[in-house]
Amino acid sequence: MNSPITQDTINKALWNACDTFRGTVSADTYKDFILTALFLKYISDVWQDHYDTYKAEHGDVPELIEELMKNERFVLPSGASFYALYDRRYEPGNGERIDQALHAIEEANGTKLKDAGKSVFQDISFNTDKLGEEKQKNDILRHLLEDFAKPELNLKPSRVGSLDVIGNAYEYLIKNFAASGGQKAGEFYTPPEVSDLISELLDPQPGDSICDPACGSGSLLMKCGRKVVANHGSKRYALYGQEAIGSTWSLAKMNMFLHGEDNHKIEWGDTIRNPKLLDKNGDLMLFDIVTANPPFSLDKWGHDEAENDKFGRFRRGVPPKTKGDYAFILHMIETLKPGNGRMGVVVPHGVLFRGSSEGKIRKQLIDENLLDAVIGLPEKLFYGTGIPAAILVFKKSKDNERVLFIDASREFKSGKNQNQLSEANIQKIVDTYHARESVDKYSYLATLEEIQENDYNLNIPRYVDTFEEEEEIDLVAVRAERQKLKAELDTLEEQMTSYLEELGYGA
Repeated sequence: MNSPITQDTINKALWNACDTFRGTVSADTYKDFILTALFLKYISDVWQDHYDTYKAEHGDVPELIEELMKNERFVLPSGASFYALYDRRYEPGNGERIDQALHAIEEANGTKLKDAGKSVFQDISFNTDKLGEEKQKNDILRHLLEDFAKPELNLKPSRVGSLDVIGNAYEYLIKNFAASGGQKAGEFYTPPEVSDLISELLDPQPGDSICDPACGSGSLLMKCGRKVVANHGSKRYALYGQEAIGSTWSLAKMNMFLHGEDNHKIEWGDTIRNPKLLDKNGDLMLFDIVTANPPFSLDKWGHDEAENDKFGRFRRGVPPKTKGDYAFILHMIETLKPGNGRMGVVVPHGVLFRGSSEGKIRKQLIDENLLDAVIGLPEKLFYGTGIPAAILVFKKSKDNERVLFIDASREFKSGKNQNQLSEANIQKIVDTYHARESVDKYSYLATLEEIQENDYNLNIPRYVDTFEEEEEIDLVAVRAERQKLKAELDTLEEQMTSYLEELGYGA
């Protein structure tokens, strides 16, 4: 049972566990059950693993072991573990027992699983009629408990070895639900390699505060945090986020917990209508890094309230009623620290060239010398949409008045349904960004005057010429080749005629 296990084995076992729900409830509903069950199973296995270690070291002395267990990163109340629920799986009331266990875990762990009074599990109930009448619901949940009790999902640290294995499994599930279920309202899951690219571009440093105002499951935020650990060997950073959808906020909180990201603050609410990340004076908090993959061209984003925004976020202009892209961009700009503040945001290409109020906002941002780079990405990178996107990089304090354009749209690893950025693709973008040089058919360092001459249109082909001239056809060489082939054909015809005559088929 303690033999090592691969990430792929865990991922497959989790995806197979979804069969318990398929055909009974929609993926949009059962994803919350699967992800929450993974959370419960993992913390139960960690707790049991550590308990067994103390027992082996100090003998079977429950009082001593319980005292030692108080030093754990989290608390698992008696009777709330996965195994207690599994042992009673044949009894009626599985849904109610699971809900009670989650509530007990939440209460015992304080702010780690709560923010401003909202609890992580309040939008997730296993005791729901969505799973059918009582008997059917009890059977489905019994099967779910049995799926997670399989040897492949023994998630004890002594077996999986690394916390990231669980974090990766969580991301794997979220990615697969996004791929199979699609997304609504322009919300597209950020692929890991795009998060990698953004975190490389923004280069988080020890001591940085990092914010994602549309954080989803928190993957982009955590990627930035892990970059500090990887590059500097430090966990001295703070993660902040806000998410409008309650169940997704819950996933972000659980994801942070699973990754051991205790220094975070994730708020629940609509970032544009009701920003929650405020300082003690009630003003918007400011951050060293702000990054997001906000909903593309969100309709009904809060246009009617924007003109009288008390935070002054729309002083450069109010975005159009049916496209909220610049609402998020303007919010993010306002939350950047002066001096070192830097920002990376994923946008649809329309943001680069649409006119009217968006054109005026774009002009203002460029004239203020806030825009640092425009990076075009390949199509079919994002689950739920085939459209290509771009990354805009902004800096609060630039030492030049130039904007780097990179056309990375043709460099990707082709997949069956989705394209991917390879490590080499990412490294080329990052190296080009840092070098800030024009590269033939790939990048161009534009002056402010050139952008003004283009009427502040940021459409990448206006700056990066990727046109490939067709090779000239040498008609004389083509004619000579044709004559050579004709001569060879005549020779073959003569040989064929000779063979036929020898066989008695001659004329």
